[in-house]
This record gives sequence, structure tokens and C-alpha cells, in this order.
Amino acid sequence: MSADRPEPGPARTAAARRGPLLGLIGAYLVSGAGTALSAIAIPWLVLVTTGSAVATGIVGFAELAPYVLLQATAGPLVDRVGLRRTFLLGNVVAAAAVFAVFLLGALHDLPLGALVALVAVAGAVRGAADAASTPMIPPLARLARWSDERAVGLYSGANRAALLIGMPLAGVLVALVGPAVTILIDSLSFLFAVVVVAATVPRVVPASIPESPAASASADRPSAPRAYLAELRDGLRFLRADRLLLSLMALIVLTNLLDQAMSAVFLPVWAHDRVHDAVAFGVVGGASGLGMLVGVLLTAWLGRRLPRRLTFACCTLLASAPPFFAVAGWTSVVAVAAVFFVCGVFGGVPNPIIGAVQYERVPALLQTRVLGAMKASAYLGVPFGSLLGGVLAQGVGLTWACVAAGAVMLLATITPLVFPVWRQLDRPSAAPEAARLGPEAA
Repeated sequence: MSADRPEPGPARTAAARRGPLLGLIGAYLVSGAGTALSAIAIPWLVLVTTGSAVATGIVGFAELAPYVLLQATAGPLVDRVGLRRTFLLGNVVAAAAVFAVFLLGALHDLPLGALVALVAVAGAVRGAADAASTPMIPPLARLARWSDERAVGLYSGANRAALLIGMPLAGVLVALVGPAVTILIDSLSFLFAVVVVAATVPRVVPASIPESPAASASADRPSAPRAYLAELRDGLRFLRADRLLLSLMALIVLTNLLDQAMSAVFLPVWAHDRVHDAVAFGVVGGASGLGMLVGVLLTAWLGRRLPRRLTFACCTLLASAPPFFAVAGWTSVVAVAAVFFVCGVFGGVPNPIIGAVQYERVPALLQTRVLGAMKASAYLGVPFGSLLGGVLAQGVGLTWACVAAGAVMLLATITPLVFPVWRQLDRPSAAPEAARLGPEAA
């Protein structure tokens, strides 16, 4: 008899609805923290073994270029393989590649060419996995009965929390146990993400993205090059016709390029040459992560009540240029960390807004291709940011490199306050979305 087994109550039912989304977010948090460890450990390993800012930039380029390429081109493949399966396979291969970096580093037999090859593999499979994870958010948000802004805010918050945890921890671990062991932990974090998503996210994502006409037409020949290219063109054609998405993409291309120069080259060189302490690198990165976490969580909580365009424009402007001027002028870890924290708060606010706008404007039918192409295009400058940062820091010195990058960043982030296309950020009405999601979306 079932007399001793209580009926599932509303709280238990709500927990079951939210479980898949929270599982995906939790996996992203842990794997992101592991990636943050490698983001410090690998550049530090290159710096202490070669002493070259250019070599550091080359390694950053080698990881990010395949990541961007797969983000742009993996959409049709993800549609065929499936969102969940692509995520799981990509993280398994990334774990293996990062483990190989640890193993060779621990054996003191890691030539620069081997390191470049391994991080390139890790970057490529991470690109495919991320192309699969982003389109899972809207259907899982609907299952949880949360708004897209809340879901995107929590997903972005997981990334910021990962930076908050991973970057300071990386500085401590690199100082205590060395970069190789720190990289091992990153490998384990990918495996953790695989286990969590496999256990919590259903094999068929509820209200999943429907199969595209191109995919249906080519079901008997899924590898046909012409069909694959036609599906890629579907996404690019939609993206090219949307002026707001194009404007967002252009702004993010430039800001990400310069941010990558900061994180991959300027900050490590500042910590190594001026502060002489790996912990300083982690502290400043952690301060930025804490600020961004505060920003995205505030937006997840208040996002539907804020005017989108004004909030996006002001926060982007206040977040972007000041860190470059702080690194250029100061050697105080406390002062630089304070600037990075405050700017991080402002910098965390636009991310949930961008995510919600993308999900609203891109049909579910095209999301794997359009969102992948947009993210890849937005990150197009990131690999070159590492190279640019290395060349500038070595060519004109850290101070002038940061001043030049900060000036360009300032000019770029004024544009949302100036050009009319950005007015499309504001939503016409929140009523239909609130009615669809119910009272829990507020």
C-alpha cells in the first residue's frame, strides 16, 4: 500500500522541474572553475619556462582559435548528434586533452608545440560543447517556469562564480603545488560536468528545438557537405538581416579582443614583472569574478524591471576601460583589485540582457546555428587578443599597451548611447512572456 508514501507536494514538484536547469548550471559552474585554474596555470607555466610574452600569446591563440571555429561551424553537427550528447562527448575529450597537458608537465617533458596542439584540441571540443549547451537553456527554463532573463542570469552567474572561485584558488595552487597539478584539477572538473549533466538533464530536452528542414532533408545523408553548408547559411542569413544582433556582435568582438589581451597577457605580465607574485594575478581575477557575479545576480533578480537599453549602455561604458588604466598606472594589488571588482559589477549586468534578447529574436528552429555563429563571431577577436596583447606588451611596454587598449575600449563603449539601432534592446511588452511562464517568472 502507499499510505506511508506522501504525495509529491508543490515544493517537490518545483524542485523536479528546476532540477535539469540547475544541473546544467552546476556543471557549468564546476567546469568553469576548472577552466579558470588553467587560464592562470597555463600562461604561468609558459612564462616561467620561456619568459616570453609572445609565447604566452601564441598558446592563448592556439586554444581560442579552434574554440571560435567550432562555435561558428558546429551548429548543424550539434543538430544531428543532439544537444546533450554533444555536450557530454565534448567535455570527455576536453578532460583527456587537459589531462595530457598535466601528465607531460608533471614529467617535465612538455615542448611548446605539444602544448599548443593539446590546448587546440581542448579548445575545439569545448567550442562544440558550448554550442550545444546554450540552446538547452530556453527549454529547460520553460520546464522550470522561469523567465529567460532569470535563467540566463543564473547561467552567467555560474560563470562569474567560477571565476571568483577558480582564479584566486589558481594563484594559491600555482604557488603551492605548481601549475601541472593545478591543470589536473581542470581535467577532473570536465569529468564532473559530464557526470552531473548525464544524471540530471533528460536524454530528450523538454520542448526541445525542432529539427530543421535542412536536417530533415538530409537525414539519409547526414554528412553531405552541401546540406551542411546550407544549414550554416540559414543561420548566417538570419544573423545578417538583424541589425541589432549585428551591432551587439560588433561591440562584443572588439571588447572581447581587448579583454583577452588583458586576461591572457597584461595581467600575467603585470603580476610577474611588477608585483612578482602569482597570487596577485589570482586575487585581481577573483575580484573581477566577484564583481561580475554580483552584477549578473542583480540582473537575474531585477532584469525584467530594468530599462534594457539604458542599463546595458551605462553598465558597458562604466565596466570596460577603467581596468586598463588601473593596470597601466598602479602596482598596488588592493587598488587594482578594487577597480576590477567595481567594474566587474557593471560588467556582469549586460550578459543576461544579451542572452534574453538573443532568445527572443532568434527562432528556436535556428538557435543552434544562429547563436553558435553569433558567439563565434563575437569571439572572433579573442584569439587575436592574446597575440595583440603579447606584441603590444613586448613592443611598447605594459603601460602604453594598457593605455592604448583602454582608449579604444572607451570609444567603442560609447556607441550604445549614440546610435538609434540600440533602442531595439528595449522590449515592447513583458505581458505575453509573463502570461506564458506564470507567476514564478516574476
